[in-house]
Amino acid sequence: MATVNLRAVTSWVGIARLAAVVLSCIAFSLVASTRAFGGPYGTWCMFTWCFCFAVTLLVLVLELLELYPKLPFSWDDFTSAFSMLAALMIFTTSVVFPSTFISSPCSSSKCARQAVATAVSCLCFLAYALEVGLTRAKPGDISSFLSTVPGLLKVFEAYVACLIFSLLDNYSSEAGLQWCVAVYSICFIITFLIIVFTIGRCLTYMPCPLEKVLVGYNALALMMYITATIIWPFYSFNGVQRPDPCSRDCWWNKRLGVTFLTIFNLIAYLVDLVYSTKMVFVRAPP
Repeated sequence: MATVNLRAVTSWVGIARLAAVVLSCIAFSLVASTRAFGGPYGTWCMFTWCFCFAVTLLVLVLELLELYPKLPFSWDDFTSAFSMLAALMIFTTSVVFPSTFISSPCSSSKCARQAVATAVSCLCFLAYALEVGLTRAKPGDISSFLSTVPGLLKVFEAYVACLIFSLLDNYSSEAGLQWCVAVYSICFIITFLIIVFTIGRCLTYMPCPLEKVLVGYNALALMMYITATIIWPFYSFNGVQRPDPCSRDCWWNKRLGVTFLTIFNLIAYLVDLVYSTKMVFVRAPP
């Protein structure tokens, strides 16, 4: 028989989740009322708000009724990974939606609802960011890997790689660009598997020291991203003029976006390597 755990909604983490549920619901309701969310960007924004609303509500119900211990995976790792993913998705949506659908001057009721939805979405991002901060593991605590800094960075790295994939277009003409796509793909697959295996409690069955394997992988991923950071802009922009006009979907803007996202992931893998090395090789004094 299920019991009711009121701390699931009265603790600071529970309050942050309740706020995220309410705010995401308000955001997609306001945008749905305008009936102006067509195209890939509008679909992405609506999916983000609805997905985060549904999963967060499910998390609250499972914790309220204390049903999560019956699930065959690591609940703490799952909720930590999801809150980080939701924060990143909502942040992206809060930037993409107004830049795509809100134009100046904003005088109509439809535009006002879109502006309010954007503001609510920003508050929703703050709610998820607060949850990430509240559930982040304390220094020295590695019982839940995905709540540590290296674990949260794994989610960030995988998400940024997905953004890179969404911008890739016409890269088969140059071997250098193909190498960069291989870097993005290999690192994404391995990082995604680490996240899935951690949530599924499968990494404990590895016959080798997991922590040192992760340090080695982070070092390899960092070196691969260094090459991509140099090669991608060289083959994308060397001797090529920016088209005029160049719309939002212009290949130049997409390749510029990939360049910056590559740099972001390079920095993420660098920080990941530093933290992972510190966790493995630098022990706190007793």
